[in-house]
Amino acid sequence: MTTSLNGMRIAILVTDGFEQIELTSPKEALEKEGATTVIASEKAGQVQGFHHDKKADHFLVDQLFDDLDANDFDAILLPGGVMNSDNIRMHESARKFAQTMSEKKKPLAVICHGAWLLVSAGLVMNRTMTSWPSLQDDIRNAGGRWQDREVVTDDNWISSRKPDDLPAFNNAFIAAIADYKQRSVAGTEDENAVGLAAG
Repeated sequence: MTTSLNGMRIAILVTDGFEQIELTSPKEALEKEGATTVIASEKAGQVQGFHHDKKADHFLVDQLFDDLDANDFDAILLPGGVMNSDNIRMHESARKFAQTMSEKKKPLAVICHGAWLLVSAGLVMNRTMTSWPSLQDDIRNAGGRWQDREVVTDDNWISSRKPDDLPAFNNAFIAAIADYKQRSVAGTEDENAVGLAAG
């Protein structure tokens, strides 16, 4: 299976205080495979990245949460960072976007504290996933199954615990998007074949 992600658009949802490497590492890996990444946030301008508890770089915001349309994207990435993850879960538009992307079975990748958004969006029930260890009670209390592994894949979800897991996380996310792309192309070809037969 080819991992070319040409034509794939990935929404990266963050607010100030995200763990910078959990955005930059997947973003670079995705773009290297030909994907387009879009940084979305609560407000226009820039968002502040962090290296753990220290301020790092600023990143331009491409789109607002309120303007996100699941039909425009093929996958969603949720970086962690305590401040970011505690804030983003309070934004209804971010929760709704995650809900719609998950309902549409589009690849959803979450790492570290990013799982808080999925808990608040009511999406964790009956899901198997991992996260930063301190979130395991939140996930279990929300009806999910928590595992201490570097990467966990459950249907269209990919989850990891921390920055050390990024190589495995990136590879699993790229593979999931490539598979989604392949299935989408196959589905389009089937629809065209049905249309031709009917005509």
